[in-house]
Amino acid sequence: MNYCFLLPLMLGIPLIWPCFTASESSKTEEVKHQAGSHLRVKRGWMWNQFFVPEEMNKTDYHIGQLRSDLDNGNNSFQYKLLGAGAGSIFVIDERTGDIYAIQKLDREERSLYTLRAQVIDSTTGRAVEPESEFVIRVSDINDNEPKFLDEPYEAIVPEMSPEGTLVIQVTATDADDPASGNNARLLYSLLQGQPYFSIEPTTGVIRISSKMDRELQDEYWVIIQAKDMIGLPGALSGTTSVLIKLSDVNDNKPIFKERLYRLTVSESAPTGTSIGRIMAYDNDIGENAEMDYSIEDDSQTFDIITNNETQEGIVILKKKVDFEHQNHYLIRANVKNRHVAEHLMEYHVEASTTFVRVQVEDEDEPPVFLLPYYLFEILEESPHGSFVGMVSATDPDQRKSPIRYSITRSKVFSIDDNGTIITTNPLDREISAWYNLSITATEKYNVQQISAVPVYVQVLNINDHAPEFSEYYDTYVCENAGSGQVIQTISAVDRDESVEDHHFYFNLSVEDTKNSSFIIIDNEDNTAVILTNRTGFSLQEEPVFYISVLIADNGIPSLTSTNTLTIHICDCDDYGSTQTCRDKDLLLSMGFKTEVILAILISIMIIFGFIFLILGLKQRRKPTLFPEKGEDFRENIFRYDDEGGGEEDTEAFDIVQLRSSTIMRERKTRKTAAAEIRSLYRQSLQVGPDSAIFRKFILEKLEEANTDPCAPPFDSLQTYAFEGTGSLAGSLSSLGSAVSDQDENYDYLNELGPRFKRLACMFGSAMQSNN
Repeated sequence: MNYCFLLPLMLGIPLIWPCFTASESSKTEEVKHQAGSHLRVKRGWMWNQFFVPEEMNKTDYHIGQLRSDLDNGNNSFQYKLLGAGAGSIFVIDERTGDIYAIQKLDREERSLYTLRAQVIDSTTGRAVEPESEFVIRVSDINDNEPKFLDEPYEAIVPEMSPEGTLVIQVTATDADDPASGNNARLLYSLLQGQPYFSIEPTTGVIRISSKMDRELQDEYWVIIQAKDMIGLPGALSGTTSVLIKLSDVNDNKPIFKERLYRLTVSESAPTGTSIGRIMAYDNDIGENAEMDYSIEDDSQTFDIITNNETQEGIVILKKKVDFEHQNHYLIRANVKNRHVAEHLMEYHVEASTTFVRVQVEDEDEPPVFLLPYYLFEILEESPHGSFVGMVSATDPDQRKSPIRYSITRSKVFSIDDNGTIITTNPLDREISAWYNLSITATEKYNVQQISAVPVYVQVLNINDHAPEFSEYYDTYVCENAGSGQVIQTISAVDRDESVEDHHFYFNLSVEDTKNSSFIIIDNEDNTAVILTNRTGFSLQEEPVFYISVLIADNGIPSLTSTNTLTIHICDCDDYGSTQTCRDKDLLLSMGFKTEVILAILISIMIIFGFIFLILGLKQRRKPTLFPEKGEDFRENIFRYDDEGGGEEDTEAFDIVQLRSSTIMRERKTRKTAAAEIRSLYRQSLQVGPDSAIFRKFILEKLEEANTDPCAPPFDSLQTYAFEGTGSLAGSLSSLGSAVSDQDENYDYLNELGPRFKRLACMFGSAMQSNN
């Protein structure tokens, strides 16, 4: 009996054909002996491929039965199950070979189990059949809904795209077995997004179903549903959301919202001044909103440039304006997008335009000269007050203010209120051939309005300079020179400027013409040669000749000058060369220069010697006795301009105290100046005009000075910082200066010792003279 046909009935699966195919390929058949043969029959296992549905709720689900063809039903065989899942998921009845599933199975976790079976003879304990493998497959049920794994979905599509444009494709997956009926066959539908979008049911491709304008709405949310079992009843579904954004296309042209813009500009504004801004608006964004402004009438006065950051049109001044010439302008401006695709030109056929009215504001302008510069000519040597030229400036404003002219920093020219320029000094072209003047024009009604113009004055040449030698000539002639020998070539220069090329004429003076020693020949190329006119010269008799050369120019009138040429007689060498004489003169000049240089160097050395001597004497001066108290001495020393009595004068100080150098002084701790002053101030408030207190204080200060080795000498200033409240000196204020000093008695000064004797004598003698 073939068990393959019973198995589908036991499982309840109405899939007869797949089972039949599987059983035909997997069963183990019994090999029977052919008719008439005496061979032994081979026995084996008898089972098929088993199926178990997933998600079964039974704890003991019967899958099938394993049976050997040797089993005769006497319960002598024992069946065993081995492999993954044996005993935990699948169990077998050892006597009958029935297989059961004791757990709920999930095909999505595991769809196939491979097990091994073995039959053992319970009486002998030996294996009846060899161990063999068989398969248990988990059949699928529709227990998984479709899922979109690539969420979130987002797509960008250009606005105004035509119908049918692909937007995006969404894909859902179903974990069920695609080979098991329609469990994994999906169907897509659109829950939200009509009428702008549509979706292909089987592929999940979203397409545009109608044109959309980004300026109205720039993004859309579309909800997609995926159902399995091709949407049949009982199907499971899953949903997802798709954000579709519309990208901008240049389907809007820029438009001026103002039909007229009013701007103002000052007539004094320079070229390039920004006078205002105009603004057009474009509903597009990004590059599609970039625009260019222009002027339709091709104005020569104004221009418009685009601010690329703000997309504003900046009206700038292209040429200066003049209120008196034109006080307002009306220009027409247009605007268009900078980037427009060819297929979008239909939206940009006509550009948006607007009008700009520019009002020119009047300003107080400086004077304006009729010419940008002036060029005048005048002959040199013109007399004082000669006319040079005239400049003219006017006030461009309506009030036409009178103009006052002036020349900046010129001592040669002057100008009057009419703009007439005259000379104030003679002009010499050879000193200065050109004068660059700056003429300023100032309004009389407003002196702050000033303008200037350059004036160029060319001094024309007159023939006022005679020609002269071009250089100084040292001419030598040998004693044995023959007649007609060329001894010098001369040339001339003229400081005057000639319209034609200069031409000079050379001649000897009348006196020298009569002298037959030398002659001159004009080469007619502005040069001439000097030749000897005799044979032999004597160095002892006439060592030097002076000849006068007359040079005339071709000016009008022609001028002639007399130039002296010095000719030295030379004791030439055997070759007739005058170079030895020239070298002697050069050595003489060099010797003179050397003597001057040596004299200068000696003077410098003497000056430095005196400086070093003075510095040496200063270094050898005797050092001071108290270098560390030098600053204190400078602060404390007083100058009396009284001449002392010398060493014989012992009344001014106690000479014994100065000579007693063997006394050991006991150093006393000195009080600080602040503490001492506070103490003395408290004492001064308690005493009256008793001279004993002052005497005691002074004696203490003297003792301190004598015993302190760090105290300054006796002839330095001592600071006492003490004044009694009952001082006999009274107030030092000038308010009480009217009181007579005749009643004052200075006899107490005699009691203070020899140091105050001079004061006692001075004040005592003064009192006696007053009495």
